[in-house]
Amino acid sequence: MYSLEIWLLAVSLAIDCFTVSVASGALLRRIRWSTFLTMAFFFGLFQALMPFIGWLGASRFQHLIESFDHWIAFALLAFLGLRMIREGMQPDDDHEHSHFDPTRLRTILSLAVATSIDALAVGISFAFAGHTALPTLYYPLAAIGIASFVLSVVGCLIGVFFGRHSHLKMEYFGGLVLIGIGVKILLEHTGYL
Repeated sequence: MYSLEIWLLAVSLAIDCFTVSVASGALLRRIRWSTFLTMAFFFGLFQALMPFIGWLGASRFQHLIESFDHWIAFALLAFLGLRMIREGMQPDDDHEHSHFDPTRLRTILSLAVATSIDALAVGISFAFAGHTALPTLYYPLAAIGIASFVLSVVGCLIGVFFGRHSHLKMEYFGGLVLIGIGVKILLEHTGYL
């Protein structure tokens, strides 16, 4: 793989992180650097970690992973999206008890796992593309992590701007985005896209 191909792959994997970050920033409607950097860190970490896990398990577990990874990603994203929409239906004074909170570490980790499951397949493809030794993966994994980190921070900032200037309930937008990403993953893996 050439450098340009690696960075194009890294950016394409980071698009889901970017989209979820936009939704999270729109929901928060203000800049919260600690949350944005935490989210970006875990998105970047999991996007880089999943291809490594896929590469490790390519020879032994490929047949097990391929059959259901897309269903796990879909279920996690749909669950989080529906929860977000449900909370958007609550009166504004009930949001103090909101369960979908992009500032919570548990929510961030769930989103990081859900958006990075697709990257397992990339790791499997690395194994079949001639990456037989770990040092050959350092550059692609670093590129994937960096692209996911940067696009996540940018997405959060864009989301804040969008959230401040929109009169829509951002929970609906965010929930639909999460469900949409889950459906996209499901359709891609089942051959409909």
